[in-house]
Amino acid sequence: MKYPDDIRDIKFNLFEWLDLDAVLKSEHYGEFDREQLEMVLDEALKVSRGSVSACNETGDRIGARFENGQVRLPEGFAAAYRDLASGGWISPTIGPEFGGMGLPESVGTGISEFIMGANTALGLQVLLTRGAAHLIESFGSEPLKAVYCERMYSGEWTGTMCLTESSAGSDLGEIKTKAVKQADGSYLFSGEKIFITSGEHDLTPNIIHAVLARTPGAPAGAKGLSLFVVPKFRVNPDGSLGGANDVVCAGIEHKLGIHGSPTCSLVFGTNGSCQGFLLGEEGQGISLMFQMMNAARYEVGVQGLSIASAAHQAALGYARERLQGRLFSNKTPQAPQAALVHHPEVRRSLLLQSAYVQAMRALVSYTGWCMDMAHTTTGEARDRWQGLVELFTPVCKAWCSDWGFRVTEWALQTYGGYGYTMDYPAEQYLRDCKIASIYEGTNGIQALDLVGRKFRMQDGRPVKHLMSLAAETAQALASDPILGESAQQLGAAVKAMGLVLGEIPTRENALVLTLLNAVPILDMLGHMIAGYLLLQQAQVAQGKLAALLQERGVDAKDAAAVRALLAGSPEGAFYQNKVQAAIHFAHRGLPLVAAQAVALHAGEVSPMEAIF
Repeated sequence: MKYPDDIRDIKFNLFEWLDLDAVLKSEHYGEFDREQLEMVLDEALKVSRGSVSACNETGDRIGARFENGQVRLPEGFAAAYRDLASGGWISPTIGPEFGGMGLPESVGTGISEFIMGANTALGLQVLLTRGAAHLIESFGSEPLKAVYCERMYSGEWTGTMCLTESSAGSDLGEIKTKAVKQADGSYLFSGEKIFITSGEHDLTPNIIHAVLARTPGAPAGAKGLSLFVVPKFRVNPDGSLGGANDVVCAGIEHKLGIHGSPTCSLVFGTNGSCQGFLLGEEGQGISLMFQMMNAARYEVGVQGLSIASAAHQAALGYARERLQGRLFSNKTPQAPQAALVHHPEVRRSLLLQSAYVQAMRALVSYTGWCMDMAHTTTGEARDRWQGLVELFTPVCKAWCSDWGFRVTEWALQTYGGYGYTMDYPAEQYLRDCKIASIYEGTNGIQALDLVGRKFRMQDGRPVKHLMSLAAETAQALASDPILGESAQQLGAAVKAMGLVLGEIPTRENALVLTLLNAVPILDMLGHMIAGYLLLQQAQVAQGKLAALLQERGVDAKDAAAVRALLAGSPEGAFYQNKVQAAIHFAHRGLPLVAAQAVALHAGEVSPMEAIF
C-alpha cells in the first residue's frame, strides 16, 4: 500500500506559519537551519514511503501471530524497523548525548506523522520505545541510564508501558502487581498486565518494560504505586544480555485494527525470578509515569491526524480518477461520465475532510512548537508556553482521535461500495484509527482531565491566555474582505466558549453539569482552537497567494485570470485551498461550539434521571 502523504502542508506549518526562527535562534537548536530541517523531513518521508509503508497491508492482512509462547510479526516488519532504527528515526528529538538527532519537537511531529500514517502498527513500536527510554533518562540511576538509554533510543532494544490489569483499566489505583525489594536493591515482581502494546515480538533481542507496581506496605490507591524497569532478558553491567527474566507472554488480542501491532497479556514472576529496578522513589510511580503518558497522549493525537490525512489523501486520489454519473450542469445521456471530484456533494465532503485534517495538523504542530518555546525560554515565558502545552495535550489526544476517526469514515464514503471492501485502503484506515480514542486514557478521561485539572492550573491563566489569543485573531480579521465572515464565526465561538467557562461553575449543580458535559466541552474547545489556528493559516496563505498573483502579473480582481493561474499552479492552488478550508471550517465546524452550549445553558441532566 503506497503511503499518500501531505508533506506540502507539513512544510507550510513549519516553514511558513509557525515562527520557527524563534526556536532555531536558541542555543538548543542553533546548529540547525531551515534547509537542513527540510532535508530531514524529506528523508523521513523517503523511509516512510519505502519499507515502512510497504509492509502496512501485510501487517493488517496477516497480523501478529502468537505461536508457542512467542509473537511473530508479519513479513517486512523487521526490515522496516531496521530502516527506522539505522536512520535515527526512533529518537529524532532526543539529545545527542544518547545518540539522538536533537531536533525540535515541532519537526519531530512531522516525522511522527509520516511514520504513523505509513504504518500505524509499526509506528506504535517507535512511540513506546522512545517514551520508555525517556523515563529511564529522566528518572533512572546513572547505571540504568548507561545500560538502557542509548540501546533503546538507537532501536537496538524496544520499550513498553505496562499499566493496565484486568481489574485496573483506567482506575490505576486498583493495580495489584507486586514488587518486593531485595538485598541488592533490585525488586522481584509478580503479577499480570493486559493490553500491552508490543509486549512481546521478534524485532529486537530485548524488550524493556516500564511497569507500575505496588511495594509491600504501600498505601492503597494510586499513591501507593511505584515505577520500575523490567527487562525481558536480564542485562549485565556491560550491557550484554543474560538469561530470561521470568516475563512471559500469555497471549495476544484479536482486534478490530492495528493487526500488525501485538497487544499482549504479560505474566511477571511465575517462577519467582522476575527482576526489576526502581525509577525515582517508591510511591512516585503515577507522577513519573505521567511524563510518558502525556507524551503518548500527544502522539496519539498525531496518530489520529496521521491516519485521517492518509485516508483523505487516498480518497482524494480515488475521487480524481473514478468516473461516475454526469455533471449536474449537463445531464444529457450523451454527456461523458465525470470524475467523482466534480460532483458538488463529493467536493463538500472532500473539503470538509481536508479542513479537519488541516485543523488537526495545525493543533499538533502548534502544540509541538509550544513545547519548543517552553524548552528554549525561562521564567514567566516558559510557564506561559508550558501552560499551553498542558492545556492542549488532552485536546490533541481526544479531539484529533475523535475527528480523525470521523474523517476516515467520510473518506471511506467517498469510495461508495468499494470503500467497504478490502480492495482499497479506506476500511483499514477506519479500523486502525478507532483505537486512538480508547487507549492512553479514553477520550472521556481526557475530557475529565481538561475540565478538572487543566482549566484550573496556574489559576486558569493558560485557558484565559488562549481565549484572548483567539479573540484577538477574530477581531483582527473582522473587516477582512475574504475572511471577515469567518472571523465573525470565530468571535461567536469564543463568546460561546467564554460563557460556558464563566457560567457553569456558578450553577448550584455545577459538578454534575461539568461531569456530564466534559466531553462536549472538550469538543467545543477543540473546535474553537481549530478555527483560530486555521484562520491564522488562512491569513498567511492569502498573503502568499496575493504575492504569487502579483509576481505572475495577474489582477486579483480578474476572476477568470485567477482561475487560469490556479489551474496551472500547484502552489497557487495550495494557498487557495488553505483559505477555502479555513472558511469552510468556520461555517461548518465553528457553529458546533454554540450548538453544544445550548444543552449546558439549559442545565439539561437527563442522563442522571434515566433508569439504566
